[in-house]
Amino acid sequence: MSALLEVNDLCAYYVTSAYGIERTVQAVERVSLAVRENEVFGIAGESGCGKSTLLKILLGMASPPLRIVGGSVTYHVNGGSLDIFALPEAKRRQLRWQVVSYIPQGSMHALNPVRRIRDTFHDFIRAHRRLSKRQIDEFVGDYLGNLGLPSKVLDSYPHQLSGGMRQRITIALATILSPPLVLADEPTTALDVVVQRGVLQFLEEVRQRQESTLVLVTHDMGVHANLADRVAVLYAGQVVEEANTTTLFAQPVHPYTQYLIRSLPKLDDRTERLSIPGRPPALDNPPTGCRFHPRCPYAMAICKTTAPPLEQVGPNHRAACYLLSARGGDGSHA
Repeated sequence: MSALLEVNDLCAYYVTSAYGIERTVQAVERVSLAVRENEVFGIAGESGCGKSTLLKILLGMASPPLRIVGGSVTYHVNGGSLDIFALPEAKRRQLRWQVVSYIPQGSMHALNPVRRIRDTFHDFIRAHRRLSKRQIDEFVGDYLGNLGLPSKVLDSYPHQLSGGMRQRITIALATILSPPLVLADEPTTALDVVVQRGVLQFLEEVRQRQESTLVLVTHDMGVHANLADRVAVLYAGQVVEEANTTTLFAQPVHPYTQYLIRSLPKLDDRTERLSIPGRPPALDNPPTGCRFHPRCPYAMAICKTTAPPLEQVGPNHRAACYLLSARGGDGSHA
């Protein structure tokens, strides 16, 4: 299966200046990923690890104070390759929603609270297609009907809809032009468990119907376990492990990944869940060497001075940890 999206050695920093003092936050550091056609690719990690920043860059929306300081992001679409940050801004705007679309964390971020849902769809489609009002109404009505959404929601304001329905409308808005790549940033934030399940099922049904690729960002490992084909684990702006979902949950080799998975509740296990010791580092002054070493109970001397490379540890399985070579590469420290 060929790659639809490639990220190579990407570095992106937030650079701010106040009172003559410049502050640099290393939000994304040397990230390399390949997202394949027609898959769900998960990006996991704690809050503040750089997930949303990375997604913003994949959308081609890096603007000050966020700066791309190295690497590339390439779309492979329509038989060609596009390095998005080598393109002018006008061209990147053309790509958004038709080649790549975005589902934000909260539905209220995407829906104008003082405009009816119908008007939001009109504004959105008119920006990309030359259609009359009647044609847009027919197009939107048919699309929502095919997705099983009632047409009456079009005459509602966002506040008149439930959180789950608003999020379904946001998903429909992001996918109505059938982009091959969809980026979803915590699409079930602030929804209860039952509604969350329905929204995720809706998102997967839309993806399968359009045969699109989904990049799913969430800190919820349970969501990744149920939806993702592959998962990359991000810590302090760096990928520390990446594998097929089954492999990652059955044989996690990086201590950080193991802590994330151990934090999941289990129906047959009433023992106390253990949180990750310590706290995430400040990325304006990240730790030297492995960024996880101040919190890692297995840290060695080399971990404190030299960053481990992201290496192949098995079929479709990469990890960045010196323990793998120290203990035979089988993750036996788990």
